[in-house]
Amino acid sequence: MKAYLGIDVGSLTVKFVLIDKKGEVLYWNYERTGGRPIEAIQRELKKLKEWIENHNPKIEISGVGTTGSARYLAGVIVGADLIKNEITAHAKGASFLVPEVRTVIDIGGQDSKIIILENGVAVDFAMNYLCAAGTGSFLDAQAFRLGIPIEKFGELVLKSKKPTTIASRCTVFCESDMIHKQQIGHKVEDIVAGLCEGLVRNYLSNVAKGKKILSPILFVGGVSENVGMRWAFEKALGQKVIVPKYNKVMGAFGVALLVKEHPPQKTKFRGFEISDMDIKCDSFQCKGCPNQCEVIEAKMNDKIIARWGDRCGRWSNLRYD
Repeated sequence: MKAYLGIDVGSLTVKFVLIDKKGEVLYWNYERTGGRPIEAIQRELKKLKEWIENHNPKIEISGVGTTGSARYLAGVIVGADLIKNEITAHAKGASFLVPEVRTVIDIGGQDSKIIILENGVAVDFAMNYLCAAGTGSFLDAQAFRLGIPIEKFGELVLKSKKPTTIASRCTVFCESDMIHKQQIGHKVEDIVAGLCEGLVRNYLSNVAKGKKILSPILFVGGVSENVGMRWAFEKALGQKVIVPKYNKVMGAFGVALLVKEHPPQKTKFRGFEISDMDIKCDSFQCKGCPNQCEVIEAKMNDKIIARWGDRCGRWSNLRYD
């Protein structure tokens, strides 16, 4: 039974999605990397192997795709047949689930993006790397500071009767304003609701600035699990915001679909045994020209398997098999 694996490694999490030849999801999982993406990938491979052995040992990995901010690292480690950027992967997954989708709001651990689609194809997008306000890491930090489990964050928002206005143009000002509002006696649920509204204002005035947001609107990424943020988006836009199935793993789902559409004759997948191998990454500065590129070097059991990061290809074009 042929199956296709999509892997999305971001700043905070790693996502795995396994699909069959019809695009149906057989398996998916999402977990935090804990700042150790290589170990997280290895753990996820072990889990996937165990799932296959217990559910359908006849499954054969016929293609692997990687995406996310660490897509090259993940691709080198697992032996990817396809490495794609997050915009392409998310657009593919979203349009497969909701063919008529026009707008995708994607907020992850440390960045935010918006994708505008026409007939299932991404025609415009924008990304925000400069400010963490509204991202998963920022919301995690605020939930921790308030002593609220992040899973309960959204529930509190829905209890608010009078959301507090929170400065949201900058993470530093946002946090200090929240502290100030606490000190003058605002209710926690009103502060949290005001925070969500402020973060949505920030997103719409920065990431989505100049974009025509048309429905259907899909909200994906880890932050889409927060019902408070969905509530704030719907209030600000005056439109329904859909949190689709597989919202947390949309990139992995999309890149699995992409590799399924153009499967390799023979996959480069290194096999599940890499989950037990000693994998390390290091870097060095190339002195070959004035660019002085930082070259990333990956080793598996002390053998170099890949190098990347150079502009000219001096190191990345070498064969290491």
